Amino acid sequence: MRFIIIIVFSLLLNLSAYAELLSPNINLNPKEVIKIQLKALMNNNLPYKDAGITQTWEFAHPQNRAFTGPLSNFTLMMKSDSYSIMIDHTSHNIILVSKEDDVSNYFVELTDKIGNKFGFTWTVKKVLIKGKYENCWMTSGVSQPMPLAKSA
Repeated sequence: MRFIIIIVFSLLLNLSAYAELLSPNINLNPKEVIKIQLKALMNNNLPYKDAGITQTWEFAHPQNRAFTGPLSNFTLMMKSDSYSIMIDHTSHNIILVSKEDDVSNYFVELTDKIGNKFGFTWTVKKVLIKGKYENCWMTSGVSQPMPLAKSA
């Protein structure tokens, strides 16, 4: 019985640690920001419903947040026809297109949950305004999906 209690307690501790969102910080490079977002969207409902979307929102650039509105609006946008293909996707590849001091552009190849392939241009900018996210890389824009291939 004692062994079972220890196992359950350790599982609960691991789950609570896993539930914590990663936050922007100056030690993350642009590609790492995209990796965090895409990995979260691959398992959108782990450890709770729409955790992946919430994690993605955490790295939305302040200018992007001003455009999309609050998390509730961002969630609706992510569940729209254009972006829902990112949710629970099966694989992705992040390709550097250009990098400057304050902005980096990537092309992301993504395979959705039914095997269709899409491309996105993904822009990550350094936050230059004073405050919580100053000098952190955050996503400032993601294009509409470009179909690359359909599943058989």
